[in-house]
Amino acid sequence: MPGSGERVYAYAKACGIMERSFIGKKLHALEEVSRLSELDRAIFPKNARALPERELLADLEARITERSAQAICSVANSFQRPPKFISLLIRSYEYADLKSAFTAIAGGEPKDPVFTNIGKFGTVNFATYPNLRAMLEGTEFEDLLRRDGKPREEGIALQTLLDRRYYKALWKAMMALPAHDCVDARRILAEEIALRNALWVLRLRTYYQLSERAIREHLIDIPVRRPPASVRGGGRLRRDQLNKRRGRAAAEGDVPFESGGKNLGHWGSRAGKKKYSLADDAAAALDLSLDTYSEWVSWGRVNFLNPLKSGETWNADPRYFQSAASRYLYHLSRFCFWQRPFSLDPVFCFFKLKQFEEDILTSIAEGIGLGMSSRDVLTTLEVET
Repeated sequence: MPGSGERVYAYAKACGIMERSFIGKKLHALEEVSRLSELDRAIFPKNARALPERELLADLEARITERSAQAICSVANSFQRPPKFISLLIRSYEYADLKSAFTAIAGGEPKDPVFTNIGKFGTVNFATYPNLRAMLEGTEFEDLLRRDGKPREEGIALQTLLDRRYYKALWKAMMALPAHDCVDARRILAEEIALRNALWVLRLRTYYQLSERAIREHLIDIPVRRPPASVRGGGRLRRDQLNKRRGRAAAEGDVPFESGGKNLGHWGSRAGKKKYSLADDAAAALDLSLDTYSEWVSWGRVNFLNPLKSGETWNADPRYFQSAASRYLYHLSRFCFWQRPFSLDPVFCFFKLKQFEEDILTSIAEGIGLGMSSRDVLTTLEVET
């Protein structure tokens, strides 16, 4: 396990990078941006590209992702032997790139996808793209291919297969760590998996009209023990409560800890007498009518659904749910980053925050490319600055 000196160094490095990141109030600096070249200079003041606007978008998005990945790798490299959990967190880029590769090959896209360099943490040989056999040879992904070198699964089935594989491996690696090393990481990761499951249900029902049985096969089913009764019921952590629980995150504003309740608290790898799963909330949404809000009011994740508005027809909106879940996990990670500096929790939270920043910057770039201003994008995403 990493020693105390490595932990301190990793935390200090993460804090230094956070100070230069577009997180929280620092996003305010981007509100007046209206052109891609302006955004490029704001993010990369020392190496902005002199490219026409129509060519800059893809290039800028690739560099934003690379910037985030390199920051994450630099913190992970603070450890002489990073725990498997840390390596897997970085390899989320590899899983995402693998999805892109499969999609591009299946769609016959003429242009090669852009793959993110994660250095020694990578296992897939993306340099041999589009030769899937060569890409995956000797890796854990070899079993995704048939003898003829083509994928065993395609489309949504392959995407969710990779999600299940990744999150189950990540959860297992986290549970192998001492409990005191990842108190907040357990909570946040459990919430992330549960929310991802719920989102998959909304997507698969809304866009693909899959049957209940088919949807269940796509869920990430991880057994857990029941959290303490004291934390069930959800709600919102008030400013005065935050101020009592150490102040840096609290000083920057109210942090919403809103959830279905039963998925908050202490998560464990073993189920008790009754079995619980991180797929429970998702499963509970399988037979609720997508156009009847009253059926959802007691659902565990109702706080993440688009609200019912008087005089308007309501339908569950997966995009709204995804945005609300992303904001919630961001605030949770941002608050927890400062709480336990000598554990592995702040490293986990740092990774999540940098990836959130990456998503926001990419969204701003895409919005500007469509003629929106940065302020319009941030307003649409309901991101606080």
